Amino acid sequence: MSHAPQHEQHQEEVDPAEAIVDVIPWVLPLAGALLIFLLAFIAVTMA
Repeated sequence: MSHAPQHEQHQEEVDPAEAIVDVIPWVLPLAGALLIFLLAFIAVTMA
């Protein structure tokens, strides 16, 4: 009854917050630029 030893490999779980942190420097400025553009477009349209 010899069984080969099973080596369990524990992979680190990916934290969703840590996955987003790398993208934040790109998303925030783009979202801000889009918001400013939309607000300016609305202001020009209403004027």
